[in-house]
Amino acid sequence: MNKYYRCLRNSLKTIIILGISFFISLIIEEFLGASTLIPAIMALAIFLISRITDGFLYGIIASVLSVLLLNFAFMLPYFAFNFSISENIISAVIMLIITIMTSTLTTQLKWQEKVRMESEKEKMRGNLLRAVSHDLRTPLTAIYGSGSTIVENYKQLSEQQLLQLANGICTDSQWLMRMVENILSITRIDNEGVKITKTSTVLEELIDSVLIRFKKTYPDQKIIVDIPQEFISIPMDAVLIEQV
Repeated sequence: MNKYYRCLRNSLKTIIILGISFFISLIIEEFLGASTLIPAIMALAIFLISRITDGFLYGIIASVLSVLLLNFAFMLPYFAFNFSISENIISAVIMLIITIMTSTLTTQLKWQEKVRMESEKEKMRGNLLRAVSHDLRTPLTAIYGSGSTIVENYKQLSEQQLLQLANGICTDSQWLMRMVENILSITRIDNEGVKITKTSTVLEELIDSVLIRFKKTYPDQKIIVDIPQEFISIPMDAVLIEQV
């Protein structure tokens, strides 16, 4: 289906550009009498078609159609095909050569651009994954620490302490699951894009959560917080914003 729509889109582009060029050529011929400009206009149309369509086919078709239009409407005898004149044959060959060269160049440029974009996406994906790797280790360390404390000191811990440790494990596990989901979304950028789930989040609670996690990693770092006194609730993906 995508191939069909791509073919239809390229065909429409070819028809529209050729139609506009032919219309402009008629106006120039009618009002300016500058028929020498018409081949240049059609050559420009072929270049544009080769540049914005996929592959060689549409440029070659446009070249053939341009030659036929020039022969039919702008060369003697008017409104009749005549390829017996050597000038017409040479014009057709030149237009085809221009088309092939332009299509080859634009195809190479598109391929190079595609390679560059893929490389940038891979680089961006790698940077994102490296950026969140530290955030992944932090909850895992907390979960491991709480679990080890429960296993090693089960009999010495009170019920309240056990509940507190278990609650910390649940909280960190839930946060870790959200992070993993976001990372999986990042790896699907090419296919589905990153899905952002926005929920109404209180700014003060978000800042508190960030500070708590930050203090676990950098306990000696001095933090100065300056937020408005009024109640502020913002639609956002809280986990992604915390990572930011």
